[in-house]
Amino acid sequence: MSDIPELTAIEQATPQELTEIIAELEQYRERLVNDTLSMAQRAKVMKAQAMASLEPNLAKIDTTLETLRQRQATLSTES
Repeated sequence: MSDIPELTAIEQATPQELTEIIAELEQYRERLVNDTLSMAQRAKVMKAQAMASLEPNLAKIDTTLETLRQRQATLSTES
């Protein structure tokens, strides 16, 4: 078990909860990209520049999604 509360919660989540968390995080990621690009367009900022500023956050989200999917796969094989 991990001392990090978020990881402990992931380790204790049911497959259904993991599915819901993954879906919500995917929606959040998509909304973040869409909102940022929309604001960048209105501010006349280049898309590449806007995406570059988002990259650290997107990397964290993608890492978390991968962790969640791995945990979900582990639970699926344990069943």
